Amino acid sequence: MDPINPGPEEHGQAHSRRPPRESLTSDFGQSAPALARTTRLVAGDLLLTVNPVDGSEIEPCPPAQRPERPHKRTATERAEAERAGRPPVPPGPAQPALSLLERQDERERLVRLLARGRSVRLTGPGGCGRTALLDLVAEDCLDLAPDGVVRLSGFRRTAADVLHDLFHAVYDAPHQRPEPDELHALVGEIGAVVVLDDIDFGGAALDELLDATPECAFLIGATPDVPAPSAESAVEEVFLSGLDRAGGVEILERAVGRVLTEEEANWAGDLWFESEGLPLRFVQAGALLRQRDLLRAGAGVVDEYGVFEDVRPGVRPPMELPVELEEDVPLPSLGEAAAPAPLLASRLSASARATLRFAVALGGEVPHQAHLPALIGDTHADAALGELASCGLVSPVGSRYRLAAGVLTQLEAAGYADDAQEQALAAAEHYAWWAGHPSVTPERVSAEADALLAAIAAIVPQTVPSAEGETSCAVRLARTAAPAFAAGLHWSAWERALRSGAEASRLAGEVHEQAYFHHELGVLALCGGQLDRARAELEASIGLRGALADKRGTVSGRRALALVADRSGEVVGFAATAGEEPPEIRHEESAPPPYVPLGDPLVTQRLPAATASGGGLRRLARRNLVAVGSGALLAAVLGTVVTLGMTSNENADKNPAGKVDINPSASQGTDDGTLGADPKKGPTSGSGSMPTATRPTDPGPDGTYGTTDDPTPSEPGTTPSAGPSGTKGTGGGGTSPTPSKSHTTKPGSPTPTKSTPTGTPTSSTPTSSPTDPTTTPTPTGGTTPSTTDSASGPTTPQTSGSAVSSQSAPASTEAVM
Repeated sequence: MDPINPGPEEHGQAHSRRPPRESLTSDFGQSAPALARTTRLVAGDLLLTVNPVDGSEIEPCPPAQRPERPHKRTATERAEAERAGRPPVPPGPAQPALSLLERQDERERLVRLLARGRSVRLTGPGGCGRTALLDLVAEDCLDLAPDGVVRLSGFRRTAADVLHDLFHAVYDAPHQRPEPDELHALVGEIGAVVVLDDIDFGGAALDELLDATPECAFLIGATPDVPAPSAESAVEEVFLSGLDRAGGVEILERAVGRVLTEEEANWAGDLWFESEGLPLRFVQAGALLRQRDLLRAGAGVVDEYGVFEDVRPGVRPPMELPVELEEDVPLPSLGEAAAPAPLLASRLSASARATLRFAVALGGEVPHQAHLPALIGDTHADAALGELASCGLVSPVGSRYRLAAGVLTQLEAAGYADDAQEQALAAAEHYAWWAGHPSVTPERVSAEADALLAAIAAIVPQTVPSAEGETSCAVRLARTAAPAFAAGLHWSAWERALRSGAEASRLAGEVHEQAYFHHELGVLALCGGQLDRARAELEASIGLRGALADKRGTVSGRRALALVADRSGEVVGFAATAGEEPPEIRHEESAPPPYVPLGDPLVTQRLPAATASGGGLRRLARRNLVAVGSGALLAAVLGTVVTLGMTSNENADKNPAGKVDINPSASQGTDDGTLGADPKKGPTSGSGSMPTATRPTDPGPDGTYGTTDDPTPSEPGTTPSAGPSGTKGTGGGGTSPTPSKSHTTKPGSPTPTKSTPTGTPTSSTPTSSPTDPTTTPTPTGGTTPSTTDSASGPTTPQTSGSAVSSQSAPASTEAVM
């Protein structure tokens, strides 16, 4: 069941009865752990797989998986998306919609400017009624633009965030985040009236937003402390001031539902002078007068005699009143009216006051009403939001509520922040459970991003080293929320959660989690085209995971790092391309690197960059060592094969010694293990034996080459048969083939084992002549080093069950050189 939006009890089975339970003890069984939810996103030309366990995987998006060009939403779809993005209606009795006073002139002016295609910035202090005026103007402009009206929130959003929000509000493009060029091309085709409230940026950032959307007219709401638009932007500026005295008195009379007394009218005049006519102050003052009337009427005494006993459990009196009332309740003082939040809160329910304490602990963010019963421990605590909204203590911001302007400071002065650390920790524990619940979608978590981020930021300074086997609350919340933000395409919140998680894991000493956060930061930077930052974050993650022997995470990080190198045009080593494991991760981490001569250009190519990246020098040097060693091994194999093809002194008329075909590697395929070299041919002896040439076999699982004695038929049409050991033998006969040269076995040297068609080892012992520069003993099943004295490259040790051997004459060596 969704903890936020619970569905029907039957879960789509309203017409069928639920089957009876098998036994009562089934409820006590331990349920299977929920599977990790992975999400695949297309970010530009990259395919991002959000993996909350080992870290996200990133690779070039295959052409077959590239999404089609997104299409625009219909008017009905836009209206549905707008309703989903509006703040929830507080539970309880419906609040009367207050009409806007003294704003008709500003309203008509804004509509005229927008109808001409002009962008306007409406500036006013907090509490001046700016958001209410924007809503009215948006209703007047529904038919002005082909794409209608788009409402967005600029609170803690950058210009890039607003562009992506505008794109997803108009286009139907799930799981897709276009790259900047594609994004600008798509939003450039949008023709809409964009209502952007609570903007946090101006100047050049606002110019960038306006330039990217030439067909849109913006209605921007901002406070005076936000930077102004540049002179070149041609944005009209409209300043919203306070109400006059008559307007303030009218708001009070509407709030209490009666005409003010002379004493109350004089009190309202003093309040108007002190508040400069801000409508929010009069809404709060009207709530004070309404509470005063309830106190004077003795609603608490009526409740004591049971008037509210028959009321439904979900409906409560609007406020908790003391039983003993004074005969006359005086008007609030001017100081209390100027800062009314503590007095208003003292007359609200206990759930409302507890909600205010959580809001203060979260920096002004009010938890969603569905979270309040779990946070407060009261099943009817969701009604607290309606109480706070009717008193003017909270105001809508985007799809949620925040404390109204000035309320946070007033409550902190009244002592509501004394237990802020405990409240923030309780909220973080709850959000860590909720964000990881299988039924909560990433979009739902992204809608609560500001509250979750506020909880993380509040408890990170409290983080201490964790005990063994435990995870700090800040790390758990960041670890749970970050993948949801990524999958929900709220990437600014994703970055903030990752940075807070990295700091919390560092303070807690949780190295494994710290490596995860650095890996995700590197992936995020790679998606944004910040290659230097991506390289630094990924190398830090690889270093931490290498210290922990986390091979799976190391492989994921190296793949992402290879993609960074590919995008920056760097050479990282042999076959280290995007989507392919570098050579060093295909072997055990303990395998020693091959010998590489000093001064090799592959070793010294990236020394400055690797040195600057901290631990990257050791890993980069090892990667280059493996690359050079692989090249040396390949050169040795090719040189040995070519040499073997030239050493035959028999059948000179068909294949004379010293003759090398042009481009022998292209003369035939390499599936037969010959690497394209022409095999040696010789006459067939009477006993069925024939000359053999030692050649390398196919690479084994560890990537090295072995040797096998493959008898080659001397006449066309003779087909060798495969022996039981997997090598090729003669067509028949019980005598094993012998080498063409005579060798002498030194005392104590191992005897090589030859594969015969009958599967029995040979009894003949090859001898080593003084003129043979290469000696390769091959013990069965052991580790065989090979020593090559040819000009094919430096000596390379082999760590496998077979080795490369060469039996070449000095003349052949000279021919190769």
